[in-house]
Amino acid sequence: MSRKRLSPRATFAAIGVVFGDIGTSPLYALQQSLAATGSDSQSPAVVLGVLSLMFWSLLVVVTIKYVVLIMRADNDGEGGILSLFALVQRRLEEAPRWGRAVIALAVMGAALFYCDALITPAISVLGAVEGLELLSPNMAHVVVPVTLVIIALLFAIQHRGTERVGRLFAPVMLLWFGVLAYTGLVSILRNPQVLVAINPYYGLALLARHQAVALAILGGVFLTVTGGEALYADMGSFGKGPVRLAWFGLVWPSLLLSYFGQGALVLTDAAAAHKPLFALVPQAVLPWMVLLATAAAIIASQATITGAFSVTRQAVQLDLLPRLRILQTSAHEHAQVFVPVVNAMVFIAVCVFVIGFGSSDALGGTYGAAVACTMSIDTILIMVLAASRWGWSMFRVILSCGALLVFDLMYSVANLAKFAQGAWLPLLLATLLFGVFMTWRSGRRLMHAALRELAVPLKELPRLFAAATRVPGTAIFLASEPRFVPTALLRSIEHYHVVHERVVFLNMEFVRTPRQDPNDRVRIETLQDNVFLVTARFGFMETPDVSAALKQCRVRGLKLFGQDCSFFLGWHLVRPRPRGGYEGARRRLFAWMQRRSTQAVEFFRMPDKRVIILATQVEL
Repeated sequence: MSRKRLSPRATFAAIGVVFGDIGTSPLYALQQSLAATGSDSQSPAVVLGVLSLMFWSLLVVVTIKYVVLIMRADNDGEGGILSLFALVQRRLEEAPRWGRAVIALAVMGAALFYCDALITPAISVLGAVEGLELLSPNMAHVVVPVTLVIIALLFAIQHRGTERVGRLFAPVMLLWFGVLAYTGLVSILRNPQVLVAINPYYGLALLARHQAVALAILGGVFLTVTGGEALYADMGSFGKGPVRLAWFGLVWPSLLLSYFGQGALVLTDAAAAHKPLFALVPQAVLPWMVLLATAAAIIASQATITGAFSVTRQAVQLDLLPRLRILQTSAHEHAQVFVPVVNAMVFIAVCVFVIGFGSSDALGGTYGAAVACTMSIDTILIMVLAASRWGWSMFRVILSCGALLVFDLMYSVANLAKFAQGAWLPLLLATLLFGVFMTWRSGRRLMHAALRELAVPLKELPRLFAAATRVPGTAIFLASEPRFVPTALLRSIEHYHVVHERVVFLNMEFVRTPRQDPNDRVRIETLQDNVFLVTARFGFMETPDVSAALKQCRVRGLKLFGQDCSFFLGWHLVRPRPRGGYEGARRRLFAWMQRRSTQAVEFFRMPDKRVIILATQVEL
């Protein structure tokens, strides 16, 4: 890991991006957990039981599982469910009986993560802006409009890049965690007996006494760990060192102090259970606390938005989504990107949620199901990785990860119990997105299979060239299958009957690591006189760049300059054959996505004024 990624600057920026979601859970987690217990929600046994469940959830699910264990499973520094997918994919493909099921599970996890990116901004900002009602009940009617304005501003600054946004937000989050820690500590010192809740007995006893609402209680407690998966997903933007340092040094202690401080206050003043966090501050300071909470809630959305950008690029490179326009926002950190179409779609969806539900309480039923299921899938994938790549014995895998999976499945069931209250919505959206992922993945395989039937092997080059006239210049043909003649060359000879005196087949290959060593970027093979096959390799977290590939060719003695070359692209026009039912619908959807994917000229950063596109029709 580079020195930069371990620097205080990286840690500072990480505080402004990574921990917003989990850091704003004190706004509502204790309140909703206590309310789920019923009429005796302010009794000491209930308060201590809920605090005990919160303490152990933060310890097991976030600290042990994500910060200690899963962050170990970085893919060359990158994190997130698709990085886990890339790590285990090759081994899974070698075991087709159960491998396909785990691959589908990983793809579903990515779809569920997107749903979190839709719901988190809506519920976080709504929950904070609703604090205005504490200042004046007459302000209830402005909550939704103010929320929409804040959300619009948040998405409007995303193009500035993760690092700049992080530096902008970090001072606010430092102040937020400082206030959480201070107000909580003051309350604990007034009622220190609340610390007995560290004993897990209180949590287990609470669930045993309230079996009828145990799932509802767990659903509320789960709000304390939402955002834990974002620590792993955003790890690639800052490095595991800064994320771990910020968690252990600031975030985790501040959260524990706040939750126990709120509990201590409720033990002495039952009326504080309605808004315990705001009740910790004097009335004179309350407007400033509401303002700070609103700012922190805005930042809470940043972790999931940044994660959505990162997951999108990984999905494109892993062939789960069509090519999209992806902008690099940092010259130093490859993981910091901005995806305009994702930014726009998430913004629209968040606004629809805010207008449609109108309050954080109404959105509460939708929140948690997607996150809990994603966390369960993370644990399953890490178990597969430990067994297949780390060489752990099955006993060790079950011993170390079994308890984590029990926690995850317990919370998944608790959140799925809210199905009728809104949990159906993220599950429906995730299912639709899963269908898009799998449709694109299977469609690409069908298209490549169809192209191979039409393909001409490289050994036919002499025959093809013999029937054409050689003209001066260098032609570079983008080749998706290096074993076959590019379709663009076939169409060129068919229409123009000419071949340039120097021909290069350029294959842009994506490897399963996030980044490729620049010194091993290209491999050059001479097929015949003045005909070369160049393989340019890029990691799935890199932006593929033809200019970078040509530069490495020059280093290796093949003098290629973009301004002196003509670039030929083959565009595959997919035509689905008439077919009914589900399979026909999938193929029509794939054809629609294929036609609307970002053109290779932009995606591969080619000199667009020197590109010639030749179409080949493919029937599926």
